[in-house]
Amino acid sequence: MMNCAVEVRDLRVARGGRTVLHDLTFEVPRGAVVGLLGPSGCGKTTLMRAIVGVQIVQSGTVTVLGHSAGHRELRRRVGYATQNPAVYADLTVRENLRYFAAVLGAGRSDVDRVVEEVGLAGARDQVAASLSGGQLHRASLAVALLGRPELLVFDEPTVGLDPVLRGELWELFHELAGRGATLLVSSHVMDEAARCERLILMREGRILADETPDALREHTGTDDLEQAFLKVIEREKVAS
Repeated sequence: MMNCAVEVRDLRVARGGRTVLHDLTFEVPRGAVVGLLGPSGCGKTTLMRAIVGVQIVQSGTVTVLGHSAGHRELRRRVGYATQNPAVYADLTVRENLRYFAAVLGAGRSDVDRVVEEVGLAGARDQVAASLSGGQLHRASLAVALLGRPELLVFDEPTVGLDPVLRGELWELFHELAGRGATLLVSSHVMDEAARCERLILMREGRILADETPDALREHTGTDDLEQAFLKVIEREKVAS
């Protein structure tokens, strides 16, 4: 569908002889901030790897911006930030970004833009090895933002960040969506769910809910999204 950035159909992934994603089907609308939430180990990272085309899948299809996941046409159209920092430890922040900008064909002015957006202006000439954990995560986010990708896939981007910086990054995410980008952001922190326009709740490789925060609150009869998630889990146990 033209209004979807990501379409997943009957996706099944097995690792080490064990099924970790069970026939997932969902869509991510263009221009939205979609939260992929669930406890650690529920399959969020595996799903994101499948979407960016670096995960071998057992069956099903993943279509991204009109192409099969991993297609070469998507190289500059999809930005991906993993849980582990993806920068060179012996280069400064600026040097890292200039290198990745050259690889992606992004202009040098883009380096200054992304440094400002992730709040690393004061550390742009600092060697990556000397950065704090939170700064390293922001440096990886900056790399993903180079070239203004249409789809941004962020795997737990706020881990280790203080509440103020977390709030600033979520403001940036919505600003990027306002410019037309689509964001898929994973987290195991349920209080971040309220910052998303849509929620995909996962547990043990399955999708338990795919709806707006308000709809989830209404269906579960609680204003607390963490309690709503727990109620969804209980209903799933009863149904099975």
